[in-house]
Amino acid sequence: MTFRNAALTAMALVLQAGAACAQDAAAAKGLQIELNALAPSQKGCVFTFVVGNDLPQGLSKAAFEFVLFNASGTVERMVKLDFRELPQGKTKVRQFDLPGTNCDSIKRVLVNDAVSCEGEGVAAGACMSGLVTRSSTPIGFEG
Repeated sequence: MTFRNAALTAMALVLQAGAACAQDAAAAKGLQIELNALAPSQKGCVFTFVVGNDLPQGLSKAAFEFVLFNASGTVERMVKLDFRELPQGKTKVRQFDLPGTNCDSIKRVLVNDAVSCEGEGVAAGACMSGLVTRSSTPIGFEG
């Protein structure tokens, strides 16, 4: 392979990588929910979430059904959590104290569904269609 061919091949790979990154950025037009922390409380367990709204619109109301799984992989409980308003382009931190929940028994969390996803011009299913989940804890978290 000549130097020129090698340079052209390298340039093509760089352009492909750039296109892939642009596609990933375009695909990230949804909600991002991070399970940021779990902490024992007097009532039970406090779940801390960091939520980013990259939808084209703000949400006047966003609520989700979460499923909490134990170490055996069975459902510990199901809860509905109201994240309230989520302005477009903003990041919010929301905490929920779940009475009777032992933090140590929770091994995985699933966003089962959006029970409310409201806002002017918000398409049906917008809260779940581009949902990205991640965890800053040892707990598995998926959408």
